[in-house]
Amino acid sequence: MSRNTLNTLKEFRITDSRKGKFYSLPALEKKLGVNLSRLPVSIRIVLESVLRNCDGKKVTEEHVRELANWGCNAPRTDEIPFVVARVVLQDFTGVPLLADLAAMRGVAKKMNVQPKNIEPLVPVDLVVDHSVQIDYYRDPKALDLNMKLEFERNNERYQFMKWGMQAFDTFGVVPPGFGIVHQVNLEYLARGVHQKDGVFYPDTLVGTDSHTTMINGIGVVGWGVGGIEAEAGMLGQPVYFLTPDVVGVNLTGALREGCTATDLVLTITELLRREKVVGKFVEFFGDGTESLTLTDRATIANMAPEYGATMGFFPVDEATLDYFRGTGRSNAEVAAFEAYFRAQNLFGIPRSGEIDYTTVVALDLGSVAPSLAGPKRPQDRIEIGNVKSTFADLFSKPTSENGFNKRAEDLNVAYENADGISVKNGDVLIAAITSCTNTSNPSVLLAAGLLCKKAVEAGLQVSPHIKTSLAPGSRVVTKYLEAAGLLPYMEKLGFGVTAYGCTTCIGNAGDLTPAMNEAIVKNDIVASAVLSGNRNFEARIHPNIRSNFLASPPLVVAYAIAGNMNVDLMKEPVGVANGKEIYLGDIWPTSAEIQKLMKFAMNAKTFKENYADVKGAPGKLWQQIKGVASGEVYNWPASTYIAEPPFFDDFTMEPKAAATGIQNARALGVFGDSITTDHISPAGSIKETSPAGQWLLANGVLKADFNSYGSRRGNHEVMMRGTFANVRIKNLMVPAKPDGSRVEGGITLYQPGNEEMSIYDAAMKYIENGVPTMIFAGEEYGTGSSRDWAAKGTQLLGVKAVFARSYERIHRSNLVGMGVLPLQFMGDDSVQSLGITGTETFDLQGIEGEITPQMEATLVIHRANGDAQKVQVLLRIDTPIEVDYYKHGGILPFVLRQLLAA
Repeated sequence: MSRNTLNTLKEFRITDSRKGKFYSLPALEKKLGVNLSRLPVSIRIVLESVLRNCDGKKVTEEHVRELANWGCNAPRTDEIPFVVARVVLQDFTGVPLLADLAAMRGVAKKMNVQPKNIEPLVPVDLVVDHSVQIDYYRDPKALDLNMKLEFERNNERYQFMKWGMQAFDTFGVVPPGFGIVHQVNLEYLARGVHQKDGVFYPDTLVGTDSHTTMINGIGVVGWGVGGIEAEAGMLGQPVYFLTPDVVGVNLTGALREGCTATDLVLTITELLRREKVVGKFVEFFGDGTESLTLTDRATIANMAPEYGATMGFFPVDEATLDYFRGTGRSNAEVAAFEAYFRAQNLFGIPRSGEIDYTTVVALDLGSVAPSLAGPKRPQDRIEIGNVKSTFADLFSKPTSENGFNKRAEDLNVAYENADGISVKNGDVLIAAITSCTNTSNPSVLLAAGLLCKKAVEAGLQVSPHIKTSLAPGSRVVTKYLEAAGLLPYMEKLGFGVTAYGCTTCIGNAGDLTPAMNEAIVKNDIVASAVLSGNRNFEARIHPNIRSNFLASPPLVVAYAIAGNMNVDLMKEPVGVANGKEIYLGDIWPTSAEIQKLMKFAMNAKTFKENYADVKGAPGKLWQQIKGVASGEVYNWPASTYIAEPPFFDDFTMEPKAAATGIQNARALGVFGDSITTDHISPAGSIKETSPAGQWLLANGVLKADFNSYGSRRGNHEVMMRGTFANVRIKNLMVPAKPDGSRVEGGITLYQPGNEEMSIYDAAMKYIENGVPTMIFAGEEYGTGSSRDWAAKGTQLLGVKAVFARSYERIHRSNLVGMGVLPLQFMGDDSVQSLGITGTETFDLQGIEGEITPQMEATLVIHRANGDAQKVQVLLRIDTPIEVDYYKHGGILPFVLRQLLAA
């Protein structure tokens, strides 16, 4: 630990016989004469880290004073060096991170430096949750069969993880089959407070998944970062960020009968997107907040990325302690947790007027109504009574208005596929109870189970061609659904346990039947998926399903029974059984019925026994993995899954020359608004005809063994070929179709000459000819998951700069971390107003000398007719440390140089 900064190292009492040391915020308050109790709780927890880690070098006393004097509406120019207590990873982002660490050790060895110098300095936990797919369903053996397939497909990746476990002292793995990283984090990994050398401090973290924010529900400060930034944090670099605005959300009242936590979080997502909280801390307070269960809070915190916030934070109170006890944390841990937060004056939900927030947003919980969100974005909430009319309206609207550009008269036309199954527009073909967002919350899962019970008893069924699944984020869910007697009813409707992982929510729904795919493509059917997840971006759930709706678990079941989204479940029956029309109200569970079964969900003994198996009995499939490499340095055997990353090729201890501007660049792509990391980063299935598919075939991989892009994130050859290759991405350089709709897929026009080819092929041709490239886009560029490959792939394709109207936080940071310049159009400037078509050449001027944070630069547009136009743009390198990262060619070379020099 650091020195006793400002004489704030004090003692606090845990029990009558036990004391601990801590860096006291009350002592700091007296020392500085600042009223810290008016600061948002989340800011105070970050302040404790800055105080405790003050070493006079990376973290200084000035940093402490700056943050202690946080002003609710002050200019945001101060950079905070935030040292986190730990890091969590999921396997899709964790494997490339481990590959980077392994490559760093290789560099160290070549330079005659001890490889063990490259070692995580804080505990790192990787939870394998993104690999399992729903290949088998509606089969009693589905869980077992899906897991066996998972291990067959991912054997090389799991061998690599096991090498990492033995090579790094602080790197642990939660094997496949335990659950989803954020639910495992909530139920098991989070400890409340940590202790080192007798000093107690709060649990804080970053995670390589945007939904790391679920942990905010138990008062832990943490958020998602790219693997690039997480790596630096693991290796001793603070996580740097600008002092944030903090938006307070005052929740009042209580949810109405029949409303769920999912309805609430979709309402909050819609509300806070409208309030523009991107890049801000959001902190919940008020009487309504206090009345929410801990798991309801976790559901709301989880979807912070969907409403755009860095965090969705809930302070610690009695409900937090009850949750810790109910999930099997020890009495000693809970006692230390409570005593610490009370000693810091951080215990309890603030009331209105007690905290100074940047702005305050109010929401009456009583105004929340049952809702879904979709069909393309999580913030597009629809009250259940409006789903039918909204779907019908969007069906014939142009794609520019979020519609499907179809003829209204085709809405109810039925088509028969090769298996003799009738399919209509709006038909539900995937219905999945999935995602940590909801499966961490017993109230909505018990509601789904009760609805299944009532539906089965009423004689209702789910059509067998609908791909149904239950994929909980924890094995504990299965235990309490069994104990409550509900799982058999769920199985009868097709919602048996198929996996423990993210599955459908991250695009691992598995495929539809060939006959169904053929019918959808041939007839251009707008088919639907309904899932209890957090993301429904285009082509994420399935490349052929264009209409995707987020809903609570009981509504997932209800729409599976109804079979089509073009139904008004407030007025029309869910289904007909024994000649009788059954309405949603007939099978919807009451709050009292749900509450009666909650006793099965919070059983400390069940949680303890389950998580004891992580180290004690991780499973036969994990234990049977053979051929695991040993030693401190990886030997990189031939593999289409794992390859030595090229980011340290030609590495030298001195960084190359500083930026000299960009001349004669070409546009690799010109895109519109809301380009997500799903659009940019390789995600989902790999098409045989794609550059990545062609590379795999050329390397002897059969189509059946392609697996997903996510599973191959450890191989840059696959990933760079899949960057900007999403089947729904629309490059505005490519002329529109005769009907006005846009061509979809990862294609571009190579210039000069307007030669149409894949973005990958064009990028390689530009690199071969020494031509730098740029990307142009609109609002909210990089929305979505914290996919570091969205930035890594961009860099490997030779892109030097990205220009957008606005950026999502994580992707902007990742671009800088990979040495790619993010620039922002100013005022009303945009691709459209500037008339950028992709036929131009471009220069970037003004960065030739000393780069400073958020400086202005000049984009020069050279048009084909010889005209030139100069446009001022904002350089979105936001902080001084990011300037250093860029000068070093990215965050990884920067950190590696520091470690090798030490």
